[in-house]
Amino acid sequence: MIEPIERPAFLQPGDTVGVLAPASRVHYADCQPGLHILRTDWQLKVLECPTLHGAYHQYSGTDQQRKEELQSLLDNPDVRAIIAARGGYGCSRILDDLDFTAFRKSPKWIVGFSDLTAVLSHLNRLGYAGIHAPMVKLFAMEQGEIALESLRKALFGEELHYSVAGHAYNQPGEATGPVVGGNLCLLAHLIGSPSQVDTTGTILFIEDINEYLYNIDRMMIQLKRAGQLQSLAGLIVGQFTDVRDNPEPTFGKTAYEIILEHTQAYGYPICFDFPVGHVADNRALPVGLNARLTVTKTKAELTYIPPLS
Repeated sequence: MIEPIERPAFLQPGDTVGVLAPASRVHYADCQPGLHILRTDWQLKVLECPTLHGAYHQYSGTDQQRKEELQSLLDNPDVRAIIAARGGYGCSRILDDLDFTAFRKSPKWIVGFSDLTAVLSHLNRLGYAGIHAPMVKLFAMEQGEIALESLRKALFGEELHYSVAGHAYNQPGEATGPVVGGNLCLLAHLIGSPSQVDTTGTILFIEDINEYLYNIDRMMIQLKRAGQLQSLAGLIVGQFTDVRDNPEPTFGKTAYEIILEHTQAYGYPICFDFPVGHVADNRALPVGLNARLTVTKTKAELTYIPPLS
């Protein structure tokens, strides 16, 4: 099992958080409801970064601009959390140029999902927890209220317990271990890099969007061949949305059937259809912290242990 992870201090009203777009460009108007929630509902001070207004081709700024901006937040001891406005693509382009020296002296939460999987995985390798959760652009998303509240609980140190309905493909059992994972495409992308996560003894969660079925199969094979599926404590399969297929001939299996094919022989508990991914109900999952996963055919429960507070 991987070594214990250091957890940043939980937030308190009045703390400062930094909000930036570390990858793709974002429309500032789309961020305003989320910024309002941070300031008014959660009573936090918000440091808005220039990339919320920036654009460089598909990115929110050049690699250098985005790197310097994230570096400034990592270095700022007054910033207690860094929350991405959106993902998209671009985080892995700047990871190797970041300096975490000041961050180690004053760790802070980093929050995001999708492309932010690269950052959260890199943090995990460095020995620090992060939070896979909704980003600022999506804070006010319809039917996302439960997910947003779960992020608030995670940031402020309240208990996190999830209970979801069972699925026909669930593989029953119980597991404990640190929770790691994120976007399947990014997890496959990070294999062989300094940001690759050690999944041994962990509860891995995966999700994705807009992928062809054959590519989901290819990525699962990549994880298997890299040894990232064999020694898990448990597996959480999140939402695979807007999945595509070849018109003819079709691939012949659904995303969940592909994942089950590559994992069911290992014998660990597997929970399907968990509310995490590119959906409104994208529950917050602190990455690197210990949890207990209990799976039956009728329900699945994930409880972070010991209590976050």
